Amino acid sequence: MTTLRLERVSKLYRATARGGGLTPALRKVSFDLRPGEVIALIGESGSGKTTIGKILLRLVQPTSGTVTFDGKDIASYSPRGLKDYYRHVQGVFQDPFSSYNPIYRADRVYDLVRESYFPKVGDKQWSAKVEQALDAVALNPADVLGKYPHQLSGGQQQRLLIARALLLDVKVLIADEIISMLDASTRVDVLNLLVKLKRQGLAILFITHDLSLGNYVSDRTIILRHGAIVEIGATEKIFGNPQHEYTRMLLSAVPELHKKWQHSPLGPVAASGSPEASPNGSVATALTRATMLDELTHAEQVVKRDLRAVLGGGQAVASGKSQVAVALEPPTLHEFEPDHLVADPE
Repeated sequence: MTTLRLERVSKLYRATARGGGLTPALRKVSFDLRPGEVIALIGESGSGKTTIGKILLRLVQPTSGTVTFDGKDIASYSPRGLKDYYRHVQGVFQDPFSSYNPIYRADRVYDLVRESYFPKVGDKQWSAKVEQALDAVALNPADVLGKYPHQLSGGQQQRLLIARALLLDVKVLIADEIISMLDASTRVDVLNLLVKLKRQGLAILFITHDLSLGNYVSDRTIILRHGAIVEIGATEKIFGNPQHEYTRMLLSAVPELHKKWQHSPLGPVAASGSPEASPNGSVATALTRATMLDELTHAEQVVKRDLRAVLGGGQAVASGKSQVAVALEPPTLHEFEPDHLVADPE
């Protein structure tokens, strides 16, 4: 049974500078997240990881494609339906301190949940529910309740936010770089907590740029590059037998314990749409694929029209970290082995 599914989700942002064009953040991303499963979404900064998390939480709208929860398109939710959606789908983000108002006690986030979802629950019953959630994340209520955010460690703040999600009937947790700001000992505690929650049936999207952490905690792994999936499958297969050049490059860059760094230059990985990626060395030629997309949705037709208006042709605009234009069409995924798909080189 699938809990959350993305189908051909794309997102384009318009540059804020005057005369700026469109920057593709996601290119027709598709995958599903099932109960009791952890998916590691891995990629470098700017690859589109956080954009996927925001779309799943309906903080931003996709340019095209659909996101369904238990078979229903989340874009169709009424305000009441969206409130119920958030009862089941919650997010925890990279910087825990920014989730709190520093002038209020940290456990005020629980009061807000109570006001919205449990207004008729009595004080005694609510206190028991909070203590149960805190116990699930290995926190002593006496150590955290009634404290201001600055009086808590980063690990305590992050686990308080995970406990907030557990107060609801949460089925999916979007964990966006939730341990990148924590020290090593606290990281292990939070990772083990995620594993524990997974065993209880929670579906988790673990967004990270740290391959070792993704390997430690996940069942399946998605490698994202320039807004497109380049490799997806069972974690042991992705890490044990990587097939895409980009995945291999990421793995080769991971520091190894008890080994000194040695200079061994890596060969360049051609950027999407770069002259190296194009047979005749022309960026424009590589990008003309955007004019050949079939069965376009209405949103994609609008994007295609805007692209032509900006450049006079079916081209995406060069911008973002890569400084190259990228085509809207992602590379095609092929099955290398069961539960292991690899994209064509771009």
